[in-house]
Amino acid sequence: MMDTLLRLVLHRLRRDRLQIPIWILSIAGFVFLAAVGLQNTFGSLAERTVLVRLATANPAIMLLRGPPQGTDLDALLIFTVFGFLGVLAGLMNTFLAVRHLRAEEESGRASLISATPAARVFPPLSTLVYGFGVDVVLALAVAGCFLAAGQDLSGSIVAGLALGAVGIVFLGVGAVASELMASSRAANGVGVGAVLLAYLLRGLGDAFGTVSADGLSAESAWPSWLSPIGWAQQTHPFTENTLAPLILSVIVAAALMGVAGLVLVRRDSGASVLASGAGREAADPRLSGAFGLAWRLQWPSILAWSLGGALFGVFGGSLGTAIGSSDLGNGPIADELSGLTGGTGSLTEAFVSVVFTIVGVIAAGSAIQSVVRLRQEEALGTGHLLLATPLSRLGWLVSYLAVGVMAVVLVLASGAAAAVVSSAAVGAPELADDAVLAAVAQVPAALLFLGAVATVWALLPHLTAGLGWGALILAVFLGIFGQLIGLPDWTADLSPFTHSPQPAGADTDWTGGIVMAGIALAAGVAASVFFRRRDIAGG
Repeated sequence: MMDTLLRLVLHRLRRDRLQIPIWILSIAGFVFLAAVGLQNTFGSLAERTVLVRLATANPAIMLLRGPPQGTDLDALLIFTVFGFLGVLAGLMNTFLAVRHLRAEEESGRASLISATPAARVFPPLSTLVYGFGVDVVLALAVAGCFLAAGQDLSGSIVAGLALGAVGIVFLGVGAVASELMASSRAANGVGVGAVLLAYLLRGLGDAFGTVSADGLSAESAWPSWLSPIGWAQQTHPFTENTLAPLILSVIVAAALMGVAGLVLVRRDSGASVLASGAGREAADPRLSGAFGLAWRLQWPSILAWSLGGALFGVFGGSLGTAIGSSDLGNGPIADELSGLTGGTGSLTEAFVSVVFTIVGVIAAGSAIQSVVRLRQEEALGTGHLLLATPLSRLGWLVSYLAVGVMAVVLVLASGAAAAVVSSAAVGAPELADDAVLAAVAQVPAALLFLGAVATVWALLPHLTAGLGWGALILAVFLGIFGQLIGLPDWTADLSPFTHSPQPAGADTDWTGGIVMAGIALAAGVAASVFFRRRDIAGG
């Protein structure tokens, strides 16, 4: 029995011999670079004091990064990067669970293994054991990087354990999503949505938290306690070093894995709790075209991305006026806040711009998923069937690019509409113009990702998903954290989000957006040319 379990764990390790080490090394390397960069950039107590008071004065900064816990360098490091690390750990684990659970059933490999003495329960059990081992390695790697950067031993261990706990919870989320959904694509969508929701709840709790009288620390409000990332932050590494909040992580992870196990033993192989519909007797006429089929395959995921954009839009619209009506006045803090908009615009516009940068990231994710879906159709062979009809290669590609454009527009429009409605509900209808401008400003960056990933698909189809999602994560890292941790200015310029126009009313400079839109169009044209010159690439 144990020999069989060990063989299956080693099989999963072999299959992930590239992507899991890349995930872990990227997260751990990020910790080390952040620690070294912060020490070089904010080495003095006076500089750290200004930064922390700026953060506690601006809910948008705490939404993105978390609640500060003092001016010590190690506490500032946790405040700066831990929320982002939690998102990365969550995504790594949900993708891992879905890849080895639902995707295995979808491909038929799980049925082959179930026909051996391994039986049906050992493959999912080995996935959970393997995932737990991955999170242990992640915790050790992160703690080791904190130590290598000169941080305290106990705080480093607590930070590593907290991040590992986040991963284990989302391993359970991925397991439950694999039982609920009939396809790996849908299960991954549920997993990503859960990670984004956890990040949003944590952000809401931190933004509405209570700031200390000296402005050097903040305690999160209750929404943060609804998020696994929030529980990890409540350990307060390097300051309080309390592991008690991780009890919630252990309980929830065990409950999620228990639910997944109970469902597994009670359903048929290949089935799911939420089964796919039987479909109509006659196909909808719109499915006779390439665009109609592409839209039909992707509209549920586009709806999920749009709901994510709307959630952040509600936050931006309901809280934006708090910045403009605050008593920050003129001075260094006000100057720093205005700097968020490149030196132009009001504090309210700065806040709205920060929130819609997140919505822009979500829109870019929906665009990337459209191209990844195109690659999946090619790899599974269904693309071959379409191209055997009078449908041209160009028509097939353009249909998915068109759906990607629609996804970008719908996500940003949902965010803008939610911001307009919520701002009106709190008696600040004047915020509507800022929200619409901020949403439009994010369109070129999202379209740039669509065109760039389409070009990758046309040139290196097997690397579409890896390079696409990796590029988005790198762009977020460079655009949001690069300068803060001391990276050269030119690294921030590598992120398209850095060049998005900053809303400033009639004074908004659209130059960066126009350039990115032109590059996106050129990339789309290049993708169509390269695709016509290569063979169809199978799985």
